[in-house]
Amino acid sequence: MPEIRGLATHAAGAQLLPYKYSVGELGPHEVEVKITHCGVCHSDIHLIDNDWGLSKYPFIPGHEIVGTVTGVGSEVTDRKLGERVGIGWQADSCGICEWCRQGDEHLCAKAQPTCIGRNGGYADAIRVNAKFAIPVPEGMESENVAPLLCGGITVYSPLKNWLARPSSRVGVVGIGGLGHMGLQFARAFGCEVTAFSTSKDKEAEARTLGAHNFVNTRENGEIKKAAGSLDLILCTVSADQDFQSFIAMLRPKGTLVVLGASPSPMQISAFSLIGGQKALAGSPSGSPRDLHEMLDVAARHKVKAITEKFAMKDANKAVDKVKKNQVRYRAVLAN
Repeated sequence: MPEIRGLATHAAGAQLLPYKYSVGELGPHEVEVKITHCGVCHSDIHLIDNDWGLSKYPFIPGHEIVGTVTGVGSEVTDRKLGERVGIGWQADSCGICEWCRQGDEHLCAKAQPTCIGRNGGYADAIRVNAKFAIPVPEGMESENVAPLLCGGITVYSPLKNWLARPSSRVGVVGIGGLGHMGLQFARAFGCEVTAFSTSKDKEAEARTLGAHNFVNTRENGEIKKAAGSLDLILCTVSADQDFQSFIAMLRPKGTLVVLGASPSPMQISAFSLIGGQKALAGSPSGSPRDLHEMLDVAARHKVKAITEKFAMKDANKAVDKVKKNQVRYRAVLAN
């Protein structure tokens, strides 16, 4: 019986150790992918530490995967051997519920995450439903593509679903692992883009990534000047924020989309939403349909993750640096 080798954690917060698991016959709707690159996402850290209470050990983390198709199931017609593909947060769904039927597989109640209840991408190979192995356009570097498959789609989906367009004024809160890609995609949509950060030293880089404007959120004067100026705000940070101030920055009919999970309950006045017909929303990763589209847009508009590469064997070092926020902006493991 064939085996897949990787690096697994055997207890909450434990180091990653070599681990192998047996796989049977390839399922009719599956592909096997030889992994070349895998991003280290903050979600991996939460799963390693069991912050969400979902982890079952031992397991191999990783869900920002790029690799080459080495096996194709008997019912798969749209993937071929040798094709370069990307795999993100999701590896399967039921395929028959109303959400799957309308192309929103990421909202399926039986959605199967890539590394919860199964082994992920800190490994030499992986098997997933072929629908969730997305072709990677030529000319894109695999290292820079890997973080797009979770972080990138997380910022792309709300821009698409809340209809960002050249007339839109879009704010991106937090210029980090998600935010630096959010700036690039918002600019690709033709929007006027405002970056929000507590780090004044990120202004120059934010502007090179696509921001027209920069607001230092430690300066009350700058925050007040931004009031009533934005149609859509993507909040990418996972720390507690003054969300009420972001609602105040929205124009009538504007939307604040929360992408980072802050630990404390959000405090927002109902009247501040009612008066300007404003909205508060959340957004997860995205569907296979949106992943296809995002990679095409990224290829044509030269959107890419800024990465720091580590050898797969040095995954513990990469995880430690991500935990300490010492990577600018995404760590990627390479086989």
